[in-house]
Formats: sequence, C-alpha cells, structure tokens
Amino acid sequence: MLTAAKTLSGLMGLCVGDALGVPVEFTSRAERVKSPVTTMLGYGTWNQPPGTWSDDSSLSFCLAESLCRGYSLEAIANSFWRWYKEAYWTPRGDVFDIGQTTHTALMRLKQGVVAHQAGGKVENSNGNGSLMRILPMAYCHRSLTLGELIARVHDVSGITHAHTRSQMACGIYISIAVSLLEGADLQTAYLQGLQDIQPIYSVREFLLEKPHFGRVLSGEIAKLPVEEINSGGYVIDTLESSLWCLLNSSSYSEAVLKAVNLGGDTDTTAAVTGGLAGIYYGVESIPRQWINQIARKQDVIYLAERFARAVYA
Repeated sequence: MLTAAKTLSGLMGLCVGDALGVPVEFTSRAERVKSPVTTMLGYGTWNQPPGTWSDDSSLSFCLAESLCRGYSLEAIANSFWRWYKEAYWTPRGDVFDIGQTTHTALMRLKQGVVAHQAGGKVENSNGNGSLMRILPMAYCHRSLTLGELIARVHDVSGITHAHTRSQMACGIYISIAVSLLEGADLQTAYLQGLQDIQPIYSVREFLLEKPHFGRVLSGEIAKLPVEEINSGGYVIDTLESSLWCLLNSSSYSEAVLKAVNLGGDTDTTAAVTGGLAGIYYGVESIPRQWINQIARKQDVIYLAERFARAVYA
C-alpha cells in the first residue's frame, strides 16, 4: 500500500543510516577520509554484527509503535523505559548504547517523575538524544495543525531533552520532514520548513535560542564547506550536519554515506539524515542488500504497516 511505503521509507531510511554508522561510531573524520565506509559493515566500535541498529532506531520504533495506539506522552515514556529495562525494540535483545541525558531522564521516570518533567532542562543537556528519535512525529501532520504538532514534538523531546534548544531542533527537523511528506523537493522542503516554523519560533520564549540556529535558519546551510560542519553529539551539530548531507547529495546512499564519513557521532548523524532521505527518495531507493541485512527487518516492515494504518486512517 502507498501509505505503508511512506512510513517505511522514513523508518527504514533512519534505521539503515543508523546501522551503517554503528560500527564506526566515535572514529575521526581523518580515519573516515582514509578509509571511507561504502557499505554495511559489522563489529567495530560496538562489536555488533552487520545490520545492527542503535538506540536511535530503537527509540524511534518505540515512539512509532506508541503512536499506533494514539498520542499519550506517558505511554511513549513508558515504552522508552521498557527499551532500557526490558531491551524492548532492540535489534538483538541487548541495549549497548545510551546517552547520559537520556539515562538520567529514564532514572527520573523510574522514580515516579511524570513524563512532562523528566527531561534535562540545563544547557549541557543538549545532546542529540531527542532529535535522533523524533521522526515518527512528522507522520501525525495530517490530523494536526503545525502549531499543535510542534507543541507535541516539544513534549516528546522533553521526555528526555527538555531544554528549549533541543525542542527547537526537533521542531525545525519535523517541519522540514512534513514538507517532504507533502511532496516538496529537498531545497524547497528545507526553505518551506523554515518558513512554516518561523511564526512559532518568533515568540518570546524561543527568541533567546534562535541565534544558535543561525546557520540553519539562514537557508544556506548547504553552502558551508565540509570543514565547517561538525558531527559530534551536540544537537545543533547533528541538525546542521544532517541537513548539509541531505542537501549536498543526489541519492539516499550518497546522503547517508556522506553522514557516516563525517566521523564522530556517525550512527546518529546518518540516522537523522537517513530519515529525511528515505522520505524523499523512497524506500525503493535504499539498496536492497542493506535492507536485507537489517536486524528484525520484518518487524520493522510490520511496524511501518501498523503505523501507516494509524496515521493515514
């Protein structure tokens, strides 16, 4: 069905990018220039077989599955806790990677803190741990105004990352994703996404944070030289690098491999890039050999079908 292809393109696009990056996470850009990743590898940083995805995909799948039953922030938070405690939606029954801000928030959830108050609110809690998992929220755009959708995006980010900067990064990303889902080309979706989100982020509570997004909001992130693109775990770096890779590529494969070969937080940069690239180029553009290597491939496909029925009903 066409709608299932839409959800699968984003979920599988994210997951394949994630899995491409897992074996070389934390390696330097110099290492990747010397020995670039060109296909699905295994082992390496986390000693995992080829096709193993990380917490990026796990938490995205938790979110998508929770949304299949409607929107409940507490239910989403509970699914994140199940991932951590029960290895729910892990590729091989093992949690092998978790960010400190996410871990702290999950411990607060365990202690009974409500989902709305669990996430880190201080400036140094602006890692990319909510941006990496937010993509499924874009598929809710048909039943909500953009303002309603972005308010929910902020809340879902806030389960783990509640600082305004992280919430805005998620909001900008989702606004661009919505434009892609509505059929825009890459450059148009980027500019339209920025234009659409502008009224939301022009109110006082967001104005102090806007300078941090100056390079993205300029509409010219793609023109920066690669030397000025950072690919670490800071949420601004991940948003910038993923958009840069997307806008400087002409295929799904090129986009995600460009992201991985930036080095640093390779799995997350490629996952965030891959979600948008998957939506734009379609699941059929993702190399079949890569999809066939993905752990729990059929479970991911089945989740996309259920998610499509929920959001496109």
